[in-house]
Amino acid sequence: AMDNLQRKANSERLTGLRSEVERPFSGAVLGNPKGKITLVEFSDFACGYCRKSVEDVARLVKENPELRVVMRDIPFLSEQSEAAARIGLAAAEQGKYARFHDAMFAIVRPDPKTIEAAAKAAGLDLAKAREAASSERIGQEIARSVDHARQLGSDGTPSWVVGDELISGAVWYDRLAEAI
Repeated sequence: AMDNLQRKANSERLTGLRSEVERPFSGAVLGNPKGKITLVEFSDFACGYCRKSVEDVARLVKENPELRVVMRDIPFLSEQSEAAARIGLAAAEQGKYARFHDAMFAIVRPDPKTIEAAAKAAGLDLAKAREAASSERIGQEIARSVDHARQLGSDGTPSWVVGDELISGAVWYDRLAEAI
């Protein structure tokens, strides 16, 4: 009964918000951008649990050719979280979000040097990335992702949306595969 009540509450939270949450910032997608199955991940590049989930998400993408993972950066864990999120979205505009995502999460914590190292590893045009990162459009996208997370009742990372399910916290491969 409690599970049914929770599913109903989650479905109500998603009503009217689903299409917005599932619509990625251009290029901020892992897996198949045109996939028929959507998993939304709310993440922070400074989140250790998000870092641990990278391998599980990569496995899900590999096993599900129709999986589209929409990334929503909600930077709040460190002073450098927003800087990393901004460069991540700038990488998305250059078609290199996945490369930056993987490079940034391979590093322990974001700081100016590690963010630049991840950007270089991803092959970004750094001048264009810095310009884009400071733009209002990227700031608005980050604010939109934070607002979506709040509306869905998410107060931490990682958080996930798949179908009518809202999943909070560090869950691993089996739980995400079950939800998908």
